[in-house]
Amino acid sequence: MAAYVQVLIDQFHRRTPIRAGSLVVTVFGDAVVPRGGVLSLESLLAITRALRIGDGVVRTALSRLVADGWFARRKVGRNSFYRLTPEGAEPFAQATRRIYDSAPQPWSGRFDLLLLDGAEDRPGLRADLAAAGYGALGPDLMIGAVAQAGEGAFLRLAATPEDPETARRLAARAWPLDAVGARYARFVAAFGPAAASLAEGERPDDLHALVLRLLLIHEYRRVVLRDPGLPACLLPEDWPGEAARDLCGRLYRSLLPASERWLSAHARTDEGPLPPPGPAFAERFAAASHVT
Repeated sequence: MAAYVQVLIDQFHRRTPIRAGSLVVTVFGDAVVPRGGVLSLESLLAITRALRIGDGVVRTALSRLVADGWFARRKVGRNSFYRLTPEGAEPFAQATRRIYDSAPQPWSGRFDLLLLDGAEDRPGLRADLAAAGYGALGPDLMIGAVAQAGEGAFLRLAATPEDPETARRLAARAWPLDAVGARYARFVAAFGPAAASLAEGERPDDLHALVLRLLLIHEYRRVVLRDPGLPACLLPEDWPGEAARDLCGRLYRSLLPASERWLSAHARTDEGPLPPPGPAFAERFAAASHVT
């Protein structure tokens, strides 16, 4: 195993408790859904063993995901096969767009303000709006860089800041940009050595290329899904999100051939080998250059 892969696995295990369910979600979202969406338990365990996660921990995590309605299980003889449920597919699709699609579009110059209006489930509404990218300026006032929310229990207003500095200060007040930026910086520090080693020709074998790819997306997902996705003009000048995205994309594209080779050779569905990925898969981080 390449030393830089071992270091990243060690870093993964230093976080306790190990959230095996979250890692299973990453495996399916990144590697399985593009290739038919079904994976055998034995194939999954081969991957998680390479990550030094015990079989019992993975089985328990899968049981919880099934009980919570995220996954469905099918038994064929002594073998078990898992796939996403329809209820779990839409959150996966939303996360996929956030992780792999291009950067935010230019800003129109206007904020979308939502004044919550007597909502019976205000905490739930705030949580839904936050998941859609809205920040909070107060208990009853949410703000978005674009109008993403549909109709709801709120009054909608539009606000145009007087100057760019006011817009950036408003964004810094509404969204936890310092915390998100710090997480991006840690991501770059963690995966920068792996990118440097790959650039120097230190290539992992196929299985550990998949392990590195999964760790990469697992950690990037943890940051990018907390990122409000604001246009660049609303972010601090030293914002590390662009560098993190570039690093993630270059590493990901470099690891694809070997990691996909392992999946084609070893991963199984209830009907045989995994089918090849669809055309949308080739667009993931399409703007990223390869690590050479």
